[in-house]
Amino acid sequence: MSAPDALTPDLVSPPAAWRHERRAPSLSEVFRSVAVPQGASRFRRFLAFVGPGYLVAVGYMDPGNWATSLAGGAKFGYTLLFVALLSNIMAILLQSLCARLAIGTGRDLAQACRDAYPRRVSVPLWLFAEGAIIATDLAEVIGTAIGLNLLFGIPLEIGIFITAADVFLILWLQNRGFRKVEAFVIALLGVIAASFLVQIAMADPDWGAVIKGFAPSTEILRNPDMLYIALGIIGATVMPHNLYLHSGIVQTRAWGTDPAGRHEALRLATWDSTIALMFALTINASILILAAATFHASGNTEIVEIDQAHALLSPLLGGSLAPMLFGVALLACGLNATVTATMAGQIVMEGFIAFRLSPVMRRLVTRLLAIAPALAVILIYGSEETGQLLILSQVVLSFQLPFAIVPLVMFTGSRAKMGDMLAPRWLTAVTALIAVVIIALNVNLLSTVILG
Repeated sequence: MSAPDALTPDLVSPPAAWRHERRAPSLSEVFRSVAVPQGASRFRRFLAFVGPGYLVAVGYMDPGNWATSLAGGAKFGYTLLFVALLSNIMAILLQSLCARLAIGTGRDLAQACRDAYPRRVSVPLWLFAEGAIIATDLAEVIGTAIGLNLLFGIPLEIGIFITAADVFLILWLQNRGFRKVEAFVIALLGVIAASFLVQIAMADPDWGAVIKGFAPSTEILRNPDMLYIALGIIGATVMPHNLYLHSGIVQTRAWGTDPAGRHEALRLATWDSTIALMFALTINASILILAAATFHASGNTEIVEIDQAHALLSPLLGGSLAPMLFGVALLACGLNATVTATMAGQIVMEGFIAFRLSPVMRRLVTRLLAIAPALAVILIYGSEETGQLLILSQVVLSFQLPFAIVPLVMFTGSRAKMGDMLAPRWLTAVTALIAVVIIALNVNLLSTVILG
């Protein structure tokens, strides 16, 4: 069923540069549902904003990240830790713009694109965004199915269909309020962090080499194989659907609508996402460090399959604890990513084309579109090619990034659209440079492939 385009007045009275002054709010069922205590201490007000950043952080450690980080660590050691750090800095800056857009205009990124651009531009942007969500969901389907296989021995062909049952998890969580969703996600993040902490301790990496790995290397640009994995890491970290997600879920907070209230909301929301993304960096780095310390160090440099990595952990580290924790963390990542991808899909569809589906129906459609290529690869090539498919899905995300980043930077850098919430010039300049770098890396990779 479709939703009307004009339901609620803007709460922030944005400048007249926007085409629509009235529209359905982002995620209307939970819009401004989390109270921000007025007159309380700054710390208590900050606690009210804690949550959206961790939902965003989920996308930075989903099964697609595992594939790129495992492949990068196994083949190139600690070298690509710099790419993980760089992409995380990019993500922090871009997510701060998402919060600024939402708080300054009352729009999520999808709504802003629909209001600012004619249909001949906004419809292709919507299709690109949907493509990014399908690529993300493809990684979740494969990752969760592999997790079920590693822990319970369920065949991948059956596991990918079991993943479709996650719609009931989404429905159960959303019926219990947005804070319950956030609590569920944060609890699973704790499980993931604890699992990797134990595995890293068992792997005992060369910490001097780890520190050097965070320094830049020109080899990343000179080596096409390394550049391909680096683009996958960037695509898996600065995920396009996460930009839409954050600009929607930050509006679950009922901040003050006066200028002081909005500026405080921006500060607290930015702190929330920054802390959460630094936490996500530790998880991503842990996956790459684990791969470098176990597989690269032992000469197993061609690890691209998650199940390969799982099988080698036991003989390399000894015992069954490490592979079990590996499987638990993978399954937790898949479940978490399921929750956030559903919300992102809802924001994208409702924002771009003002068409509303129930979360369950939306999730079923997206999941079925992701199951088809996953099942085809498994049936035709076998499970040994799933890792390559995961990496490809993340590179696809990297190619779609500019179509989300460029509008975001343009909107938040426009005084006509942002008013007093205009992004500082330095922030606009840096994020514009990020967009240029990602586009240049994509062109470089394309030219390398075309020229052989």
